Amino acid sequence: MTASSSASTYFQNNVFGASALGQVVALYDTILRDLRRAMDAIADNDIERRVNSANHAIMVIGELQGVLDFERGGEPAKHLNGFYNITRALIIKASVHSERQQFEQVAEMFTKLRVAWSHAERTLAPDPPSERLRVSSQQQNRPQSISGDSENMTSRGNWSA
Repeated sequence: MTASSSASTYFQNNVFGASALGQVVALYDTILRDLRRAMDAIADNDIERRVNSANHAIMVIGELQGVLDFERGGEPAKHLNGFYNITRALIIKASVHSERQQFEQVAEMFTKLRVAWSHAERTLAPDPPSERLRVSSQQQNRPQSISGDSENMTSRGNWSA
């Protein structure tokens, strides 16, 4: 078993046993890993890895957007949707223009929100979700659609923000 597959197995075991908030934190960790990989790829002048990492982050953000429950989540869900739209656009721009600083800015934004989700997970009673998010922690071998249309997304659960 390689280090990469061991890490993937560990990640999947933690996510499948996590509460809904724990799953969100795990997905934010995935986005942050993808952004770091994209920044490393810029330093290595590895265009394919940069694009694949950025596309995977965009896909995970799309999954997070897809489970927003606007009826139960109200204004916070609308704000998160706007945040996700903005960060997806910033990631696309950073990837197209190979801008490490832009990736760093997005990573900082997700880090701040991740801290808030993590705090909420620790302070609120655990509430296991009825449905789980299905997002791969593996890098994608081919570019993913960044259109965000629901036909290209996987099955979605619902949670309120």
